[in-house]
Amino acid sequence: MLAKVLSSAVLGVDAYVVEVEVDITMGLPAFATVGLPDGAVRESKDRVKSAIKNTGYRFPPHRITVNLAPADIKKEGAGFDLPMAVGILAATGLVNRDRLQRYLIIGELSLDGKVKPTKGALPVALTARNNGLAGIIVPEANSKESAVVQGVKVFAATHLSQVVDFFNEGCQMSPTSIDVDDLFSRDAYYEVDFNEVKGQEHVKRALEIAAAGGHNVLMVGPPGSGKTMLAQRLPTILPDLTFEEALETTKIYSIMGLMDERALIASRPFRAPHHSISDAGLIGGGQIPKPGEVSLAHNGVLFLDEMPEFRKNVLEVLRQPMEDGKVTIARAATSITYPARFMAVAAMNPCPCGFYGDYKRQCQCTHLQIQRYRTKISGPLLDRLDIHVEVPAVQYEDLAQEGGGESSNTVRHRVNAARIVQQKRFKHHRIYNNAQMAPRLLKGFCQLEEDSHRLLEAAIDRLGLSARAHNRILKIARTIADIEGLEEISSTHIAEAIQYRSLDRGLA
Repeated sequence: MLAKVLSSAVLGVDAYVVEVEVDITMGLPAFATVGLPDGAVRESKDRVKSAIKNTGYRFPPHRITVNLAPADIKKEGAGFDLPMAVGILAATGLVNRDRLQRYLIIGELSLDGKVKPTKGALPVALTARNNGLAGIIVPEANSKESAVVQGVKVFAATHLSQVVDFFNEGCQMSPTSIDVDDLFSRDAYYEVDFNEVKGQEHVKRALEIAAAGGHNVLMVGPPGSGKTMLAQRLPTILPDLTFEEALETTKIYSIMGLMDERALIASRPFRAPHHSISDAGLIGGGQIPKPGEVSLAHNGVLFLDEMPEFRKNVLEVLRQPMEDGKVTIARAATSITYPARFMAVAAMNPCPCGFYGDYKRQCQCTHLQIQRYRTKISGPLLDRLDIHVEVPAVQYEDLAQEGGGESSNTVRHRVNAARIVQQKRFKHHRIYNNAQMAPRLLKGFCQLEEDSHRLLEAAIDRLGLSARAHNRILKIARTIADIEGLEEISSTHIAEAIQYRSLDRGLA
């Protein structure tokens, strides 16, 4: 007999419907899975057979063929265990087939029939809703994550027998429901705060500008000056995460299995990969392409500590996603695009020993050693880091202060106000902040007065800035004016923006 069960698989960050077709015919006992299954899917036959037997049902001693359609797309993961088991039981008449086409089923089975969590439950729920299905049956551990999607009923399954009884109308499973607003208020918090940073007021100012305009940042300073501490607190002053952004970010974490029983990623992600990471680990890749760190940092911060220690080929692959906000991974069989709209924050020492320019400790590096160290970061990549800010060693007077500076909430309030101005400005241009302005938009939104023109011209001639650095200065100046609530860009804004290109000045 033939039975069909609806399931789903993930391709990129989206899911698609998979028809699990089960055919049982007379013949020698055999279990064949077709439709481009990977190793985990092929091994499902042993888990499914044991789960059916240990649940108390009879496993048919016949020839079983399972087809996963569409058959021309590679299927991976253990999420097809549950739909395969239900399909086999339906083909033998133990499950009522009338309701099977109204529900989508995913889940891994243990040998005793328990339903274990699987990856990608959120995009699968979105696919079920978009296809007008009545509901989705997922493992209990994935139910809250799936229930974030409104418009589709989510049923939490704990055991194979429970699912069989549900389709035979022998038991009633209540849909899982969550309050999205309550999730945001409960989970949108950070364990760190900007007011914990002592001193470094000019660096805090630079990070506020970066957060307001979505600019990439490079911090240069000696060891122990607080570069990592500042970077870790940058997400706390970024604009509030919208539900659409939270959904985008959660989809990426869902397909990677990084939800940790969370229902929604309600705070800005912060990713800090080690400098030994490969280019595939940073950008994404594999035989079946998976997201990398740049995609896991989507709508958040990607922090590259000790940036010159990263391999050069790893750093260079950052250039395209920093410009385009997405990563396309091409393979012979398929090409997948992952979102990667992040703020890049990098930190480095001023020299190999770390004390060049420090007023307390003597630098032991030669001029040539410093040049070699800094040239580990290529000019094109350095141009894409909008703001270069020096982070000096913290003075004892600052460390001894009782009170901290402004809290993250106070700074974020100003950042939100600046972003609202930018949203109104770019509502017809499909961009979100000043950092994303194309050269043609600079002419319309970054008009300069005569004194500002002269100041910028003198800076470019003296520092030998590139055309990209010129555009970066205009974008930063535009953001500074937005923070102050001004429409016109003044020479003061240009002067401050020029200060944030310190590495363009060379060595003193």
